[in-house]
Amino acid sequence: MQALSRLFLTLVVVSAGSLLYVLLCPHFCIPACWLSCRRLEEQERRLLAVPGAMRFEGYISIPDGKPLAHVPCRQCAVVSSSGQMLGSRSGKEIDAKECVLRMNQAPTQGYEADVGSRSTVRVVSHTSIPLLLRNQSYFFKQSRDTIYVIWGPTRLMSREKVGLAYRTLLKVKEMYPSLRLYTLTERMMARCDELFQLETGKNRMKSGSFLSTGWFTMVLALELCEKIFVFGMVSESYCRDKSQPSVPYHYFEKGRLDECRMYLAHERAPRGGHRFITEKAVFSHWAQKRNIVFTHPSWLDG
Repeated sequence: MQALSRLFLTLVVVSAGSLLYVLLCPHFCIPACWLSCRRLEEQERRLLAVPGAMRFEGYISIPDGKPLAHVPCRQCAVVSSSGQMLGSRSGKEIDAKECVLRMNQAPTQGYEADVGSRSTVRVVSHTSIPLLLRNQSYFFKQSRDTIYVIWGPTRLMSREKVGLAYRTLLKVKEMYPSLRLYTLTERMMARCDELFQLETGKNRMKSGSFLSTGWFTMVLALELCEKIFVFGMVSESYCRDKSQPSVPYHYFEKGRLDECRMYLAHERAPRGGHRFITEKAVFSHWAQKRNIVFTHPSWLDG
């Protein structure tokens, strides 16, 4: 009788262990879940085996530090988070592009007619990580095919010292192991500063400014895309025209902050501001050398 009891108990333990393995391993890449980890590694190998796939060395995965691998896109849509997108009816045009780049926590649900529904890459500021976590189901479960590229200062993003933002990203990766999550390397962050100084003649840090997510998105687009269509971004001169209609800073935050007031306030801030208008002057210069088209509004109209 005791032998039967022990056998029954053993079967219960084995069954429970098997059930836990099935339930947990799709979500956690830990040593016990070697099969789940192996599948992830196979996915990465298949991606690198795609004809024409390139390695983008400035962007490395969490936690293993492998370079971003992706086939270059012939046409990209860079979708601004600006209120300019409201009523643009650009959704179908955006979704028709081979790759779609979005920024921070800008949603597509409820705005598909204006901003589209596809997201190939989402470039995210370290300050926006908590905003993504508020809606994990939308960003990390429904948007499985999206590549997330996170930027931030070294003290927060350090892998060696496990900065606060990087520590949070590690937890996100543990929760969603199939998530394609990348950070900029320190060298890439420095290169973005160098580009700013090269184009403006100003040292970014000494001028008391922070580069915007739009800047990092455009830099990535220049590497990834042959032709770039930018939706909803205004030109450097737009906010000087007082006859322009007022639009919200973000299309998903109606009635809160006025776009031009925000841009001008940041441009004039002695320290701690984004130089939105200066950056747009740089983008205009890049458009003279690269295949970049600005639409809704068109920069040809000023």
